[in-house]
Amino acid sequence: MNAKIYKIETDRLVIRCYKPQDASILKKSIDESLEHLQPWMPWAKNEPENIQAKLDRMRKYRGQFDLGVDYVFGIFSKDQKVLIGSTGLHTRIGDNAREIGYWINVNYLKMGYATETVKALIKVGFEIEGLDRIEIRCSPQNLASQGIPKKIGFIHEGTLKKRNRDLNDNLSDMMIWTMFKEDYLESNKDRF
Repeated sequence: MNAKIYKIETDRLVIRCYKPQDASILKKSIDESLEHLQPWMPWAKNEPENIQAKLDRMRKYRGQFDLGVDYVFGIFSKDQKVLIGSTGLHTRIGDNAREIGYWINVNYLKMGYATETVKALIKVGFEIEGLDRIEIRCSPQNLASQGIPKKIGFIHEGTLKKRNRDLNDNLSDMMIWTMFKEDYLESNKDRF
C-alpha cells in the first residue's frame, strides 16, 4: 500500500494491522470458529496452532505490512476487545490489483460485518491506493461468501476448475468476482 493504511474505522468496526498482542484473541477467535472455517479456508487445516505460532504469525503479518509485501488486517469491535474476523488486501494477483479475503468468527455471522469490511477495503483500494482492480475469490459451495461480492456489485468473471485445495487436499473449484475502478467510479460511491 502506498500510504500504508494501518487502521480503518467504520460505523461498527476497527479494521487494523495486527499487533503481537493480538495473538491470544486471534487464537480464541479461530479456535471458536474452526469447524466453520475448515471447509472454506485452506490454512485452517493447520489449526489449532499454539499461542507461540500465533505470536509468530502476528510478527510476520506486521513485517509484511511494513515492507509492502501483503496487507492482513484484524476485524475488531469498536473497543478492539473482540476479534470479529480477519481480512486482507492481498497482493498475490498482480500489479495495481488486490484480492480481498475474509473470514468472520462463527459467533458474528449474518450480522453484516463481512460486507461492512469489504466495502471499507474497496474504498481504500480505489480511492487511496488508486488500484485498477479488486477481486474476491471463493468456493462455489460457499453461498454466504459469494453473496457479499454479488450484493456489492462485483462481476462474476468465471469459475476456475480444480484450482483450490480443500481440507482433505482434494482439488476444488474457485469463483472469481471482480470490480474494476471504472465500475466503482460509475456506481454510487456513497454506498461504500
